[in-house]
Amino acid sequence: MATDTSLRATGATAPPRFDRRLRLVLFVLCAAQFMVALDFSVLNVALPDLGRDLGLSRSALQWAVTAFALPAGGLLLLFGRIADLYGRRRLFLTGLAVFGAASLLATCAWDPVSFLAGRALQGLGAAVIVPAGMSLLTTTFPEGPQRDRALGISGTLMSLGFTVGMVLGGVMTDTLGWRSTMGLPALFTLIVLPLAPGLLPESRTPQRPKLDVPGAITVTGGLLAVIYALSTAADRGFGGADVLVTLAVGVVLLAAFVVAETRSAAPLVSLPMLRRQTVAFGNLGGLVTFSMMSTVVFVLTLYLQETLSLSAFRTGLVFGVQGALSVAAGTLVPKVIGRFGARRTLVYSLAGQGLFVATLLGIGTESGALLATVGVSLASVCHLGAIISYGLTVTSGVPDEQQGLATGLVTTTQQVGLTVGIPLLGVLATTRSSLWEGVRVVLAIDALVVVGAAGVLAVALRPRRR
Repeated sequence: MATDTSLRATGATAPPRFDRRLRLVLFVLCAAQFMVALDFSVLNVALPDLGRDLGLSRSALQWAVTAFALPAGGLLLLFGRIADLYGRRRLFLTGLAVFGAASLLATCAWDPVSFLAGRALQGLGAAVIVPAGMSLLTTTFPEGPQRDRALGISGTLMSLGFTVGMVLGGVMTDTLGWRSTMGLPALFTLIVLPLAPGLLPESRTPQRPKLDVPGAITVTGGLLAVIYALSTAADRGFGGADVLVTLAVGVVLLAAFVVAETRSAAPLVSLPMLRRQTVAFGNLGGLVTFSMMSTVVFVLTLYLQETLSLSAFRTGLVFGVQGALSVAAGTLVPKVIGRFGARRTLVYSLAGQGLFVATLLGIGTESGALLATVGVSLASVCHLGAIISYGLTVTSGVPDEQQGLATGLVTTTQQVGLTVGIPLLGVLATTRSSLWEGVRVVLAIDALVVVGAAGVLAVALRPRRR
């Protein structure tokens, strides 16, 4: 949505200017978004050290990522609605406080349970910060060039946060230990939280839609149950009673979520909206690109450190190259979309992502760092193209009064994609006798899924003749 607006504004002769107060407001909001993005990535290269220190098995390491992403995705829409009703600044400050306290808990964790509890609370704080912060940004900066520029800066800093997190994670793990990677978000909170109350205006929506609490409870519980069942099954097989019962509970809860959304006066997910071809298949593209790319980053992190014995610092540099190229590509993607359109760009980007992931099948047990750097970097450039184009595909042609529902689906798809990819595929790498063989199996499946999705979308999003 933001990218679409910025494309329309390219004719501006000079960038809009912000006064001192608006610059400070933008700093606070962008710093919070940067912090969330950094927290998502800063731990990745520290996972092997963390596992050895806390006694987390290789197959359980994915929960360090999933414990954060699950509440961040499952509760995002609910807290966005609560912020609209009861005050965006109030929720934003609450989210910052929860995030900071959770970061301290994860830093001081004494066993796997306390660490995963801290990560889950971080995800809860992120589920409050992201929608409340975005609403504060769009209500503080007036529609037009100022909002376009503010959204552009925010999006760029979120991408940069992921990159900086990967590099800093390697440096800090090598020099200060993995706990410092969790202490960094707490430090950001101490900087941002004191500034926010005096700068951010309070705002809420004049309408009073009913909260869809049943929808939030069922979708979060359903996702948690299904992901737990799949993760456990990958480790012990599907024969266990706990796996079958948990999987059944998850399916029932997700079915209950669909029923709840059909009966809710103000649903978290608009099911009629999903009948739109661009909305349904655009979100499918977003789900695939996020879930498959997060899986690639996860398994390559383990491969580089455990198979090739690279240090955390050198592993961070590999993903630093990936992030730097992605940020640089961010200036080119709007031009590609302007020439080919969002739908075709989405298809091409998914195809490119899958093909470059396939090149990673050439990694070996003795060498492969250079191939991993080049392959994951080029795949990430295509991944960025898919991210931007799927958001534009979903929101194109949607009436203005329904844009909030459409953009909510975009954000939810992103978080769910980040949540489900690693449990579904990552454990296939961590539970095999040879990590190298497991990583190659995951990469092969990953590439097939992304290329297959590109083929489906090429047909489904083809313009219809009248």
